[in-house]
Amino acid sequence: METEGGITVRRALELPGLRGGLPEVLTCEDRLDRVVRWVHAGEAPNIPALLKGGELLLTTGLGLGSRPSDQRAFVRKLADRSIAALVVELGPRFSRLPTAIVEAARTAGLPLVQLHREVPFVAVTEEIHTEIVNGHYALLQRAEEVHRQCTQAVLGGGGVPQVLGILADFAANPVFLETPDGRLLFAAGTGTGPVGADPLQVWEGLRGARAAREAPPAGTVLVEVPGGGPGTGSVRARLALLAVSGPLVTVHRMAAERAAGILAVVLMQARQEEEVAARGRGDFLTDLAEGRISPDDAPAQAGVLGFRPGGHPLLPVVMRLAPGSASSGSWALPARTVTEELAAVGAPVLVGVRPVEGRVLLLLALRPGTTRTALADRVAAALRAGAGRAGLERAGDRTPVVVVVGEAGGWATAGAGLRHAAEAASAAQGLEERPWYDARRLDIDLLLWRLRDHPDLESFVDRAIGPLREHDRTSRPALLPTLEAFLAHAGRKAEAARELHLNRQTLYNRLARIGEVLGTDLDDPQSVLALSLALRARRHTR
Repeated sequence: METEGGITVRRALELPGLRGGLPEVLTCEDRLDRVVRWVHAGEAPNIPALLKGGELLLTTGLGLGSRPSDQRAFVRKLADRSIAALVVELGPRFSRLPTAIVEAARTAGLPLVQLHREVPFVAVTEEIHTEIVNGHYALLQRAEEVHRQCTQAVLGGGGVPQVLGILADFAANPVFLETPDGRLLFAAGTGTGPVGADPLQVWEGLRGARAAREAPPAGTVLVEVPGGGPGTGSVRARLALLAVSGPLVTVHRMAAERAAGILAVVLMQARQEEEVAARGRGDFLTDLAEGRISPDDAPAQAGVLGFRPGGHPLLPVVMRLAPGSASSGSWALPARTVTEELAAVGAPVLVGVRPVEGRVLLLLALRPGTTRTALADRVAAALRAGAGRAGLERAGDRTPVVVVVGEAGGWATAGAGLRHAAEAASAAQGLEERPWYDARRLDIDLLLWRLRDHPDLESFVDRAIGPLREHDRTSRPALLPTLEAFLAHAGRKAEAARELHLNRQTLYNRLARIGEVLGTDLDDPQSVLALSLALRARRHTR
């Protein structure tokens, strides 16, 4: 019988130590299956305060008091402490137990046993404690057997489903693997009966609702699977055992804890393998972009990685993350979430990561009937959704994600297209936010980005707009926003005024003031070109 690692009162009375005392159960014989957690012997009147619950108390009755009121109070205190049973040895103190004690025990629901012969309490304590320790050891052996079976299953090529199945069969109840926030990952039934037939029905009925995840059904066993991130307290997943076919007890929790250790290793290995594969694809795409793989060899190598576009044009796409926004640990989660989101796009895709550069690189097959713009829209949405799920992009923040789409073509141009998109993604950092950028329209920004470390670029910016910067540091209203709006609308003053929420005369006055500060003519095309370039270049200078 499962006794939570202890023994029952009934079993304790059957052992030679207490059996030699000729025990007589006076009250609550129907409660002798209570678990004995420990044995305590004592005679002090304050002994109830020393107990924690689950003890079998041995006494000769010296501390029970002489008045019926004291005796009843003593028994009530023991019952309040939830001890397993009270065993009183008859002798010099009591030849028979007083009615007050018996009635108080019966009223409190406390098993009361009297011993008609003297027994050595030390021997009784040792005997019962040995039995309890043996019981704990037996539980450990049963839990270790589950651990051994799970280990063999994993070494034999099995994974999470096999581990969960072993645990479910052992517990005779369904077992579920959840994310830390309660989303279902895997489910396993017992293999027999209605529970084994469809554990997902059990999940939906007892665990699927948010309220059921926050307040699990009574008897549920929850065990954390470690390894979800940096720090010793990280959690990757959680085991949930639901008490459907029968109760879940200590040995089931012990077995679940051991299975959780196996699952942590399995999930960590899967994450490492996934990250290695994602990095391998990233290395291939980077080598292709940098010309280390020839267009003739690329299709075969891509085929080994699972990408077979079938002769369709290839669309290069690069997602770049702002410095510091990527996870400092594993890149498996971003790679996995992006891949999962892209599955809904329906086009063959090769996804690779480059953690050093903070990039996710893609090649997609542009199938007939799908335009470049339509595919780019869907891919950009999928990339942003995957980045959001991986914690790389948060609602309300200025997005750290830049998506750049290159020009579609064959394998002969795929490398150059990836390289152009990757560099353009670096150049696009800090531009006005868009779902995605067309690499072909970023050529000026890319040229300026390539000159970012050249001192002449900074000198050019200072000459072109330096006086206006100095004005805005010391005077109001600031004039740079007016110049930006004016140039963004190609000199159309009415549109610039609407964007700035100014009347036309105020805009004219500000433009005139800008011309004075800069000493230039805003109607001169060469001056306008220089100012436009300087405004775009200032992102790349100090």
